[in-house]
Amino acid sequence: MLSVLDIFRIGIGPSSSHTVGPMRISAMFIRALKRSGKLGRVARIHIELQGSLALTGIGHGTPRAAILGLAGHKPETFNPAKGDAQFERLERDHLLALAGRHDISFDQHEDVDLAGHIVPDIHPNGMRLRAFDERGVILSDRTYYSTGGGFVATERQLKKAPKNDRIEVGRQVPYRFGSASDLLELCDTHSLSIDDVILQNEDAMRPREKTEAGLDAIAKAMDDSIARGLEKTGILPGGLNVRRRAPELWAKLSAAPQSNEREQLFDWLNCFAMAVNEENAAGGKVVTAPTNGAAGILPAVMRFYCLDSEEKACRSARRKFLLTAGAIGLLYKQRASISGAEMGCQGEVGVACSMAAGGLAAFWGGSPTQIASAAEIGMEHNLGLTCDPVGGLVQVPCIERNAIGAVKAVNAARLALHRDEVTLVSLDQVIETMRQTGLDMSTKYKETSQGGLAVNVIEC
Repeated sequence: MLSVLDIFRIGIGPSSSHTVGPMRISAMFIRALKRSGKLGRVARIHIELQGSLALTGIGHGTPRAAILGLAGHKPETFNPAKGDAQFERLERDHLLALAGRHDISFDQHEDVDLAGHIVPDIHPNGMRLRAFDERGVILSDRTYYSTGGGFVATERQLKKAPKNDRIEVGRQVPYRFGSASDLLELCDTHSLSIDDVILQNEDAMRPREKTEAGLDAIAKAMDDSIARGLEKTGILPGGLNVRRRAPELWAKLSAAPQSNEREQLFDWLNCFAMAVNEENAAGGKVVTAPTNGAAGILPAVMRFYCLDSEEKACRSARRKFLLTAGAIGLLYKQRASISGAEMGCQGEVGVACSMAAGGLAAFWGGSPTQIASAAEIGMEHNLGLTCDPVGGLVQVPCIERNAIGAVKAVNAARLALHRDEVTLVSLDQVIETMRQTGLDMSTKYKETSQGGLAVNVIEC
């Protein structure tokens, strides 16, 4: 089984699949060269970005992320000042220090190939890296895939099929499940809540206190991304001249926090969600939840509802929310995909909405069946959502789409808690429907900026 700490990862914007993933892939490639003793012999490295990584790579900062990965940077510990200094040296001297210590000649215009015409059958986010010695002999030639949410994989890993409709790879845990029906059956058989099941599974991977510390760190990182997004003003980078709106809305809400206007609930959720995604669009630090493009939905819902004046109660509520939401994210990751290049935005904002709805239903005391219903409703009304970023940037429609997704998640949880009967559509069925819809969807609507708003909005 995967861990919920695999689903929630602290990284940099603007994209988990196009920024975080490529940075990790490059770092993996360098580590492999070090292990084989070949790093010191490398004279040149060529990066080929395939499919969606090429088609929206410029707007997503993919070439820069891939190069910084070669230099030894990791998303979770990325130092922007150090990265900027290395890039200045690269542009000035055409020199890149692999792993921060072995200099090679590198020209990003020649050594990074945007091969959008190559769309791998196994996954549309392909990335091939080749290392050459000074005579031009290939020292290493590897292809990886950025599969969404910062996850990366080799071809062998992606082709390893599950057995008997269950996930049989990964860590051994006491409560193994490969579907929502499995999870609900475990809850019923052992009289456990969903967050209890997940927490006991996490206990098999690490000490309880480390899991709790990890969850607390995720919650804090989410809060911090909101705080930064509420403070910073100005125009987002990329050329679309999109203005940060969250700080202005925050100022209005703070001036009248006790307003009796019912619709102000929407304003608070909109404010928090947009703050995160404006920060993400600027390349700031956010948490994949389950992706960067959908990073604002869970933090917004958790910030508004899972608060308590007593610190211990607040911490407990947030852990319950994240464990439950993480369980739902695991189901989507294992049974379908959370990659916009594979599923469209239903696999990003749709999954985040589903996760947040389930997490909030758990916080409100919903049964496992009601939680699954909330998650199902959250996805059912995002089915078919396309990924068509204007200019290849994670700005339009992505920022507002997170705000809408947060509001929708709350409504899904409310609807689920107002019913006790078994729903007509199960969570497993809606996950499978999302998967099939993603496979049927035209590639121009799956993070390629070749259709939808991306071609109908005139850029000035």
